[in-house]
Amino acid sequence: MTIDQFRERMATDEPIIGGSELHMEFHKYSQEALRITAEINGSYHTPEELRRLLSELWAIDVPESFGMFPPFYTDCGKNTHVGERVFINMGCKFQDQGGIFIDDDALIGHNATLCTLNHLPDPAQRAGMIAKPIHIGKKVWLGANVTVLQGVTIGDNAIVAAGAVVTKDVPANAIVAGVPAKVIKMIE
Repeated sequence: MTIDQFRERMATDEPIIGGSELHMEFHKYSQEALRITAEINGSYHTPEELRRLLSELWAIDVPESFGMFPPFYTDCGKNTHVGERVFINMGCKFQDQGGIFIDDDALIGHNATLCTLNHLPDPAQRAGMIAKPIHIGKKVWLGANVTVLQGVTIGDNAIVAAGAVVTKDVPANAIVAGVPAKVIKMIE
């Protein structure tokens, strides 16, 4: 399975059956992700070296304007897409099998966790999963320790307050906070 075929399959609503060929593909990508993130997190790298490693991890051309402060963690790495001038701060965790799309000028705070998978609720099929993408709009700011769950879109210019758990779409220009996150204010 090519990376493009993997991404296309993950864009469908079909469950991923535990132990299936696709599930085993996750494990292959996980081993590569562990190797690359160990390199990223194990020593200092110039911004250019870091972009090269992330380009290998994410299988995309990471823009020169992208910035990150490691450590960074992922259990797949092959379905993250970043725009221009995106910044990801220390300690972030991306479960990106379902697709993580981060638009231009977004800021991702310390220890943010982005989760694109859920296990099936039926105990007999619990090893199975459903993947849904996360889309973070332009000029979004995710505060420290934010968790964004699968299928969520965060609209342009929105702010997610530190510690929030985002379970539903966030409108553009909204400030959300809490568990679960709720709109507390609109940006004028």
